[in-house]
Parts: sequence; C-alpha cells; structure tokens
Amino acid sequence: MDQVASPRAYVETYGCQMNIADGELMEGILEGAGYDIARSPEDADVILVNTCAIREHAERRVLGRVGQLNQFKRLKPQLVLGVTGCMAQRMKDELLERAPYVDLVVGPDGYRGLADAVDELRAARGTGKSRRQLSMVDLSIDEDYRGLEQRRRSGVTAWVPVQRGCDHRCTFCIVPYVRGPEKNREPEDVLDEIRALVAAGVTEVTLLGQTVNSYRHERWDFPMLLTAVSRIRGIRRVRFTSPHPNDVTPALVEVMAAEDAVCEHIHLPVQSGSDRVLRRMLRRHTVEDYEETVALLRNEVPGIAISTDIIAAFPGETGEDFEQTLELVRRVRFDEAFTYRYSPRAGTPATRLPRQQFIPGDVAQERLERLIRETRAIQALINAEDVGRVEEVLVEKMGRDEGMIMGRTRRHKVVVAPGDESDIGRYINVRLTRSTGATFVARRFPKEDPNPVQWLPLPHFEAV
Repeated sequence: MDQVASPRAYVETYGCQMNIADGELMEGILEGAGYDIARSPEDADVILVNTCAIREHAERRVLGRVGQLNQFKRLKPQLVLGVTGCMAQRMKDELLERAPYVDLVVGPDGYRGLADAVDELRAARGTGKSRRQLSMVDLSIDEDYRGLEQRRRSGVTAWVPVQRGCDHRCTFCIVPYVRGPEKNREPEDVLDEIRALVAAGVTEVTLLGQTVNSYRHERWDFPMLLTAVSRIRGIRRVRFTSPHPNDVTPALVEVMAAEDAVCEHIHLPVQSGSDRVLRRMLRRHTVEDYEETVALLRNEVPGIAISTDIIAAFPGETGEDFEQTLELVRRVRFDEAFTYRYSPRAGTPATRLPRQQFIPGDVAQERLERLIRETRAIQALINAEDVGRVEEVLVEKMGRDEGMIMGRTRRHKVVVAPGDESDIGRYINVRLTRSTGATFVARRFPKEDPNPVQWLPLPHFEAV
C-alpha cells in the first residue's frame, strides 16, 4: 500500500527578529503535528503569512501579498490560508472582513493551538461543508511558549527569545497592544535551549526581547542571564536585541566588557534627538542620558559598534527638534541607523494627539530623506575608517555572487569574501579591503586561526 504523503505547510514571515523567531516556532509546531515544511507556497496545503504591525506600509504590503496567495486556493480548494502575528492581533476579525478568502487569524498568544486549528479547517474542507473561518486572538499573561519547539532555519546562528511582550508604553508603538505585557522565560529553560543548540553545532546566539535588557525572572536579571549564556561551553558569540537605553546599567556594561563571548555591538534605539519629542514619545530618557550611556559603552567596550532607530516627523516635531536629531546623529556617529517616517498606528496614544500637530506628508518625507543622507554619510565615513582592519567572520551562507560567502564580524558588520559552501559555519579571518554601502568586501588569510574562546565555569548567582 502506498504511503499517504504528509500535508505541507509554508510560513512566510515579515518584520522583526521576534517575528522570524515566531515563524520558526510555527514551523516547529506544525512539523511536530505531522506537517512537512514547504519551501514555496506553490507546494503547500497550508499557507501562513506571519505579519508585522509596526507601520501602516507593512500592513498594506501584507494585505496585497495575501491577495496574491489567494490564487493558490483557486488551484487547491482545500488549501488553508492564514494570517498570524502582530497584524492579525491588531486587526482581529476585521481582517476576515477585509480579506474574506482568509481562513485563519492567529495572534502571538495563539500559536499553541495552531496545529489543531489548521487540522480542524482542513477536516471541514474535506467534508464539503460550508467554509469555516477561525479567529484566535486572545492575549494571555500565562502563555510563555514553554514546551514549544522552534524549527531552526539556520544551523549557524540562532534567535533565542527570552522575553515577549512589553511594559513600556512609548506613544508611537503598537507592540504592547498586540503582544501584551512583558513575559520573561525561565532562565533554566533558556540555558537548556542554548545547550541543545550547541549540541546541534550552533556557536552564535542572539537573545531576543522587546526590551530585552529589562529581563527579570525571580532573582535573575539580564546581566546575570547574559553572563550565564556567554559561559556555556561551545558558545562563541552572544548578541542581544533590542535593549532599551534606560536598562543599560553599569552591571550590564561590565558583563559586555568582561565576557569574551559577548560581541562588541549594541542596537540602542534613540528615536529622537529632542528632549521635547522624547517626552511626547514617553521614552523616559533624555538626550543627555542617552549620550552618557553611549560614552559608558565606548569607554568600557573599546571599538563597540552602535546602531539605532530614529523616527522623523513625530507629531508636534518642530524644525528645531529635527535639527537637534541631526546634531545628535553627528555627535554619536552611529555605525548604522534604521530611519523611519512616523506612521500612525490605530490604538496607540500618539494617534490621539491634535490633528494640527501631525506633520504634512511632504515635510515629513523631506525630513526623512535628510536624515537618511546624514546617517548614510556618517556610516560611509566609519566604514572607510574600518577598511584595512583584520576581523573574525562567522560564515552564515553563500553570497549573491558566485564564489563568495557572506558572514558577520563580532561588531555585526556584513562581510563578503571568497569561499564555498564548506566554509558555512566556520570562523575565518579576513582583512577588510573596501565597503559598498553597509557591506564590506574582504580578502582571506591563507591560514585560518580559530582563536578559541577561553571557556569559564557557569557562575553561582546569589539572590538579588
């Protein structure tokens, strides 16, 4: 008797690193329920679009993509089409109304029941009964994803969520409303997961959280967790993202300076260079606070690379406020800046500001373009200064051009160099020869030096 083929599921992810980790989580849940993971929507019996809700443009793009994917339902009437993640949580049943061909809407706290929901929809399709739609968008303070296993897409590096949700209430941000309050994982669960990753050959991990450095679980705080992770035998590099400036404490900086495995890079969102705008954003730090944190990091972690997020044209931002942001950019000299034009998100406090305070579209776009030019010019200068440096690169994948591999330095710089597939997962030493935008081209040394990390015993932590 011929064996019945397993149903196939395809997960397409948009958005931040947490969304990428959630996409891997959904794949792991479905694979554990007997589904094969498809590489393309054409091959799938279930298509899930894992979404972001940070900006309106991202939502419009996803709605357009879901409409495109609907074509596969015409070819496979039993196919299940679902939307998951932050956009699903924000729009809820409205999504089913605006895109009536969608069968399933699942928010971030509904993933545990994902496989059962998909099975139920596929079974209903098989009976020929009238079409069903399901919505799973309840937020739960008790959902910590414990016992759910991610399906890792890379055997080289791994995203490890340690925290979900957010207790900060920045007035522009939708995250607390679509992911709920901050929930921190059991530290031993995190350490066990990373030990299992090491056993599978992973040597670099990135600890994830909405404000990752606010992590606290009973007597553990984030510096303690970071120390413990960096001392796991076999871990060579540890990163974390995204920290909040308010929680970059001297204790955290001390760990970054002392632990060999912790990389010399930090992504530190500033959002604005105007104290007046920062207060309206409810960021809880001043420009002076931020620059003192940057000075502490650069003093204690020599050569550290700092990247950031900046929003242009927040409601009420004056020309003077914007100039102050440009001045901050020039003083700090960010290695990389992710720049955005303010995008109203329904349900966030900023949308309730007086309408006359919203910046006209042409002015907002002009400010964004000036900000982009400024940040890119500074990045180009920093990259030019880095040319000639010798760096250690962890090779992640093949590059776009034939005969080239791509990886990152400890300072999170993207590098392409000559190589082949046998290099993937290896650490190689290179000399940076030139930069193209945010990417470096490098030449390899004839003989690689593994530079092994000096592993330290797991510390014993006293209660705090």
